[in-house]
Amino acid sequence: MLYISHGAKTGLSECQFQFRARRWNCSTVDNTSVFGRLIQIASRETAFTYAVSSAGVAHAIGRACREGELATCGCSRAARPRDLHRDWLWGGCGDNTEYGYRFAREFVDARERERSPARGSPEHARTLMNLHNNEAGRRAVYNLADVSCKCHGVSGSCSLKTCWLQLADFRKVGDHLKECYDGAVAMRLGRRRTLELRNSRLNPPSADDLVYLQTSPDYCTQNARTGSLGTVGRACNKTSAGMDGCELMCCGRGYDQFKATVVERCHCKFHWCCYVKCKKCSQVVDQFICK
Repeated sequence: MLYISHGAKTGLSECQFQFRARRWNCSTVDNTSVFGRLIQIASRETAFTYAVSSAGVAHAIGRACREGELATCGCSRAARPRDLHRDWLWGGCGDNTEYGYRFAREFVDARERERSPARGSPEHARTLMNLHNNEAGRRAVYNLADVSCKCHGVSGSCSLKTCWLQLADFRKVGDHLKECYDGAVAMRLGRRRTLELRNSRLNPPSADDLVYLQTSPDYCTQNARTGSLGTVGRACNKTSAGMDGCELMCCGRGYDQFKATVVERCHCKFHWCCYVKCKKCSQVVDQFICK
């Protein structure tokens, strides 16, 4: 459970990083669950939260296996890649992506499978959506894992390499899922009691895509029902034309300008051996806060 909790926290942290400049910044009105009441709406934000949470568990378990923290698994047993240089050794202790994927599928999906809603009901559609997005998150972790190698040889000549399978940094997983969020596909429950495209002219989603059922709220104002905190008091970028810009972030309400003193590390020097010593510099900057 320790590593499941770590994986869930990693997912939440990544969600807040990816949406730090959006109206919805992955914060919630209450603490009744990790993502609060937001997940009651079958929106693309909810799709992302399910995917990144599932990915976090798969990533944390796969890494814990490699580090010998779990009695039920060990290093990766992935087959040697066919395109690996024939003189390089395969067999370093790699991240166990297979076990992490399987464990996350059994653990994270269990809640959805236990509900067993009536086929064709709105609850059934939501279960199908959640299961699809859970799988997309796990697949992101699995597919982004890559070969890592270490050189051996006299004076670092790299005449020999030992290689293993390594999970991608979770930031890379988050970046990928954010792209999937931007291209998420609107679905509905079809006559065959499966999810089908809301717009039949679009290409059907793959297992790697995120899907959603309901349109997102605008997140401009606080709403306990939808889990929106609103954007009052949020910092915005006066010069940006994007979602972090004051016009869009403040939803047309305007903004206040303040002077603030920011303290940062500066004039850093490396000292042998082995630490970095920095000074602290302060400067006065303009800050813009949504009304």
